Amino acid sequence: MRGDLEWGTVPALVHHAAQAHGAREAVVDGRTRVSYAELGARVERSAAACIAAGVQRGDRVAVWAPNSLDWIVCALGAVTAGAVLVPLNTRFKGGEAADVLRRSRARLLFVTGTFLGTSYVAQLRRHGGELPHLEQVVVLADSAPDDYRAWPDFLAAGADVGAAEVRARAAGIAPTDPSDIVYTSGTTGRPKGAVITHAQTLRCYDVWSELAGLRAGDRYLIVNPFFHTFGYKAGVIACLMRGATMVPQPVFDVAAVLARIAAERISVLPGPPTLHQSLLDHPARAAHDLSALRLVVTGAAVVPRRLVERLRDELRVETVLTAYGLSEASGIVTMCRRGDDPGAVATTSGRAIPDTEVRVLATAPDAPGEVLVRGHHVMTGYFEDPEATAAAVDADGWLHTGDLGVLDADGNLRITDRIKDMYVVGGFNAYPAEIERVLLRHPDVFDVAVVGVPDARLGEVGKAYAVRRPGTTLTATDLIAWSRRELANYKVPREVEFLPELPRNASGKVLKAALRALPGRP
Repeated sequence: MRGDLEWGTVPALVHHAAQAHGAREAVVDGRTRVSYAELGARVERSAAACIAAGVQRGDRVAVWAPNSLDWIVCALGAVTAGAVLVPLNTRFKGGEAADVLRRSRARLLFVTGTFLGTSYVAQLRRHGGELPHLEQVVVLADSAPDDYRAWPDFLAAGADVGAAEVRARAAGIAPTDPSDIVYTSGTTGRPKGAVITHAQTLRCYDVWSELAGLRAGDRYLIVNPFFHTFGYKAGVIACLMRGATMVPQPVFDVAAVLARIAAERISVLPGPPTLHQSLLDHPARAAHDLSALRLVVTGAAVVPRRLVERLRDELRVETVLTAYGLSEASGIVTMCRRGDDPGAVATTSGRAIPDTEVRVLATAPDAPGEVLVRGHHVMTGYFEDPEATAAAVDADGWLHTGDLGVLDADGNLRITDRIKDMYVVGGFNAYPAEIERVLLRHPDVFDVAVVGVPDARLGEVGKAYAVRRPGTTLTATDLIAWSRRELANYKVPREVEFLPELPRNASGKVLKAALRALPGRP
């Protein structure tokens, strides 16, 4: 049965998981371990506190915090009380967070105290005057400033709201109601809030769980941030559906992740290609028992074929899948299937998920064109932004993704780039992702991004920003000479600059605008 028909709403899924998987371990967060039954009770208590705080059905409730058990409990509690979840990017500065809080008109905010040396409370206080709709701020800590509330105090205030009232509130939520508003990463401008319903969330991530082969008893290290569609839905929601154990990871540190995979017998590890590349290349990898790892799902414009092969050959990972999605399509558009040809897994993002459509607006056969998608996964719109919605979703229901891609004869999609990232060299279209895929084959290149830069003769040429593998001495001249043997002349980067690492957003995509803005760049 479809996920939306089986559970209907996210609160119903939480209740089902608590009943069906009661004694099974649900979340491991540091030394804290909770069962599904206890998780259900914590979520119910969180929902009661939200009701006591005045949260009404349809109110927006935001969470600005790293991956943790508390994030899961406060977010699912708010949704159980009928609220619409607004996850905030932990990389936001105070002004960026305030902008989303203001535009979403969030009434309640759950915020971490300090994370990675940054006081989120202090950042928020500097912008408090800009937030007339924000009535309460709850700090996910044992104490809080006088005008905010500490998490334990907030929960205690819900003691007078009984279980019957919480369940009545949850029962009043419709599958067609919004479950969350995910604000886009903002790499191409001001973030916009994609509105996704309960039914869309449940239908899509039941499909994802089925295609990935997630199952009861899996132990899932959730490195993707919860504020991102994939971290929350392919992580928390999918685990609730299957009875898998969630192990939230607040920060990606290679040594810590290796140790945690071994100690917790992690079997499922989705994440961007750079995550898996870092694990494979870490000098201490052999000292850790990674034998429980059986499922990896990755995706980006460039997934090196060698990476897929190494995951299978060196780590003996049973299933390696690639996928493609975006927030405006509930985070999932295409996905490989278990048993697919390894070449298809390495070079494409798989086929459209069931009951959805994918088109490519190409001007010639096998040429890249804009990727369009249509189906049950497409957002209901951008929150209170009809103009942006109309620009993104046409009258026939097709979402214009802004991504360039090619569909093969089997319906597998290969993303070649963002429309804005394509550049023209002397009349020839150059697609950075294609060039990056080739450059990543060089044995001394760990990571790379290519952008177009102005050129007096050709209009634009490519510039590569590369990260060397540790211990190597690759030069720009070496890499350009190597690429001349592998690429057509117009695709060869004219410049190479080496960086310690590439700037990336939460979903692992390179922030090319940040590269273009580096000091001294054209």
